[in-house]
Amino acid sequence: MPFAVYVLGLAVFAQGTSEFMLSGLVSSIAADLGVSLAAAGLLTSAFAVGMVLGAPLMALAGRTWPRRRALLFFLAVFVAVHIAGALTPSYGVLLATRFVGALANAGFWAVALTAAVSMVPDRLKGRATAVVVGGVTIACVVGVPAGAVLGERWGWRAAFWAVALISLPAFAAILRSLPGGVRGDGEAAPVRNELRVRNELRVRNELRVRDELRVLTGPRLRPTLLTMALVQGATFCAFSYLEPLLTRESGLSSAWVPAALALFGAGAFLGVTVAGRYADRRATALVAYGMVALALGWSALALTAGRPVAALVLIPLLGLLAFGTGTALITRLLGQAAGAPTLAGASATAAFNLGAAVGPWAGGLALDAGLGHRSPVWVSAALMGLALVVAGARRAAVAVSGVRVTE
Repeated sequence: MPFAVYVLGLAVFAQGTSEFMLSGLVSSIAADLGVSLAAAGLLTSAFAVGMVLGAPLMALAGRTWPRRRALLFFLAVFVAVHIAGALTPSYGVLLATRFVGALANAGFWAVALTAAVSMVPDRLKGRATAVVVGGVTIACVVGVPAGAVLGERWGWRAAFWAVALISLPAFAAILRSLPGGVRGDGEAAPVRNELRVRNELRVRNELRVRDELRVLTGPRLRPTLLTMALVQGATFCAFSYLEPLLTRESGLSSAWVPAALALFGAGAFLGVTVAGRYADRRATALVAYGMVALALGWSALALTAGRPVAALVLIPLLGLLAFGTGTALITRLLGQAAGAPTLAGASATAAFNLGAAVGPWAGGLALDAGLGHRSPVWVSAALMGLALVVAGARRAAVAVSGVRVTE
């Protein structure tokens, strides 16, 4: 595996820490800024909305840039908005910084996924995807619990400062490790003064964008994208409110929250590792079994949340299932979208974060309705049930049409 692929995973670790760390900080943010738990949860949704909108827009904007330049620009913006978020006393400004940071993160993800799979042969594309996605899972194991510890000791702003600081080594590593002359569409950058060549490339890029959009909006990919969004919605719905669930339903002290987050992250890391090894050959089976197990697992957590031992046992298992299934879905999507090499990573990022936006919002609605701190977990179970319906409908449509589906 090229070293540059691992460098991309390092940068995603820093960004994944930011995306997930609010799950351990919602209570302290709500108290400090004078807002409700649901409003604090919307900070996660704002980040996810920025990812949904930013993934295709940033991928298109950066497709004519050299990949290294695009990645460095997105990472620099990401650092700047985290510094601003750490300094602001305003909930509105913090919400805006989460959105802008997500735009930068989306651009980075879209370019990074495409860059990673372009650097390896077909037989290693699943592993390359797993390395990049693995940065998020390591963030769950190390970064998110560390953010919870920082928030407990020095306030939630310390976690934002930490994300900005740990992004700097990733910036330096990308600067040194990635080639600088390859554009986002995989071709060498044109000479700046050759106007005719640039115009020809612009026209060709426009045609490619149309072709890629045609692939991504086709009937084969829409169910996969929707399924991915629902699976991630279930994950983020429960995970965003894990801290109040554990402290107010399971009866655990706040000191247990970093350990619980680390358990979830450890399970997520194992799930990505397993999916990276087998997704290229068994993607359909991994997705099918994982979705059924997630529907049962979220229901079990909602039923047993009042028992601390049961909750702590289920949390890493659910991390394994959620991220293993998610990685298998990404691998399958990238395989199905071979005709859209630039926007395939963007579409995966957008679908992933559409769920990440809807999940915390839906969980917040359940909390505001007075349904209790277990209600977001029940919403997660319902979202998984809907994902199974979508997947089943796709299979039924294929069976009726008589078309063989290749994963």
